[in-house]
Amino acid sequence: MNEARRALEVVARGDFGRARQREIMSRILGLLKSQKDEMLSLPDVRRIVRPDGETYRGMQTVPIAKIVGSEGRSRDFNRAFLPRHDSTMRRWVNIDVAHYQNVILPPIKLFEIGGAYFVRDGNHRVSVARLQGAEFIDAEVTSLASEVAIRPGMSREDIVRAVIDFERRRFMAETGLETERPGADLAFTEIGRYDEVLEHIHEHKWYLNLHQRAEIPLADAAASWYDRVYLPIVRIIRGARLLSRFPKATEGDLYVYIGHHWAELGRKYGPVFTLEEAAEDYSTSARGSLAARLARRWGRSLRTWWKATRRSFRFPRTPSGRTPPRT
Repeated sequence: MNEARRALEVVARGDFGRARQREIMSRILGLLKSQKDEMLSLPDVRRIVRPDGETYRGMQTVPIAKIVGSEGRSRDFNRAFLPRHDSTMRRWVNIDVAHYQNVILPPIKLFEIGGAYFVRDGNHRVSVARLQGAEFIDAEVTSLASEVAIRPGMSREDIVRAVIDFERRRFMAETGLETERPGADLAFTEIGRYDEVLEHIHEHKWYLNLHQRAEIPLADAAASWYDRVYLPIVRIIRGARLLSRFPKATEGDLYVYIGHHWAELGRKYGPVFTLEEAAEDYSTSARGSLAARLARRWGRSLRTWWKATRRSFRFPRTPSGRTPPRT
């Protein structure tokens, strides 16, 4: 190793030390401000956004500020691409030395989704480039199809909220529920619930059409579902004050949960529970297992039956007048 290379390594090690100190300070400030500085994980974002295809875009010059996450190294860097572990130092330093030597490195590989970019290959090169103040980087880009925009600085929770908002807009446009029922309160905290409710509306529409000569418009079916299916369950939720027991949930969330729970009870035990009882059972599940509650319910029924029939029920007696032993 020549002296020039050795000197550059010393400088690069100093750069890495500065990057680690910044990451540590960022982590501390995040704890003090209750803010997370974790890098976005592409597999996680793909599960949230659910892109429906990909297209190879070729070579592009990409703004580094729009690179917000990584496909496989999200635990090695924070969201500013500062290294989290000393184990990344050797590779990081080698790339930093190449920067000082003006060595042209291969382009990185990126996935683009919603206008933001995620590193497929080249995380250390992005980290060094950001520390050195570069604004753009050459990259080979593949786009993942998504109608949900992802902006720099968005957290995982922000992306979830953006997807839910998109699903709501799509749902309302398709069903016309906001037009038929202005101010309809139908909100969820989980992805995919609007699609699930849309299936409920289509099922409701099918039942309504059984008694009609002409096909019912989806908007009419949605209004009927809201009035005759959704609101009655919401009244049960409000009457039982379930939101006070599940403060992070919405009435829409509880509508879905209770519906699932009621269906599961029906599959396991038959039509034993009313909808009101299913709601209460769901909200009080911490009191004990369902089997125990069923045992108590059926135990009461058995005791009532025994009181009514025990006088007419007797074991046969032996000639001696004694009850024979049970075999």
